[in-house]
Amino acid sequence: MRLSFLLRPGWLALTLAVWVFAGACFALLAPWQFSRDAEREAQNNAVTSSIRDEPVPIASVLGEPNAANEWRRVTMTGRYLPEGQAIARLRTVQGEAASEVLTPFKLDSGEIVLVDRGYVRPVNGLKVPDLKPVPTDTVTLVAWVRAGENDNRDAIERDGHREVYAINSAVVGRATGLDIRPGYFQLTEGQPGLEEALPLPKLDAGPFFSYALQWIAFGAMALAGWLYFTVREARPGGALSEPKAKRKSVAEMLAEDEAGAPAPR
Repeated sequence: MRLSFLLRPGWLALTLAVWVFAGACFALLAPWQFSRDAEREAQNNAVTSSIRDEPVPIASVLGEPNAANEWRRVTMTGRYLPEGQAIARLRTVQGEAASEVLTPFKLDSGEIVLVDRGYVRPVNGLKVPDLKPVPTDTVTLVAWVRAGENDNRDAIERDGHREVYAINSAVVGRATGLDIRPGYFQLTEGQPGLEEALPLPKLDAGPFFSYALQWIAFGAMALAGWLYFTVREARPGGALSEPKAKRKSVAEMLAEDEAGAPAPR
């Protein structure tokens, strides 16, 4: 077997590319899809359990929302603080442009939480429409527990509305001077102050598990192909080990012609 081809620059570059690609498939891409599949499964289980169970008092989940309590239904009593209202801009609901209405809510205990009052469709594709007034008296709400989003960009003022790029209670609190608890609470159907209720996430498994298996298959096929061509080239007769055909120069071809030509009479 001839192994000198393994040290050729072209073969080394090919080997590096194949192993980097396979390593990315096994160590990055497949685990990423497996983690997304696990997140979707946990979300589906949480939503299903919450629909089946009765709402619990908000005091039981006032710690920062996390995977353990997200999508639980809670009850809360207090009053809206419309002066701290903000609009979450550039959202999509059921495939169409929307804005979500965020209003701080002061609990009877004195703590302030952020309530997502649902969505509205923009007017002429950009402008926030007139919003429903919130109740001014004390109300009791039922809402889903939601974890806040990570975008920390400051709020902006546009067309008379305070707008934010993400649903982040810290950003709204910073813009309004209110001490708002982490996370937020998404109103369920029929609640006081609700605009249009946001739909629940689809309870399907999604394609993530099959995507993970595909990345594993791609990595395995890349390694198998590299191994096949390595073995083939290492054996006698491999394409990279065959000597190049010798090319005859013009002078050599002329000399052969003269040697084969008949002698002059």
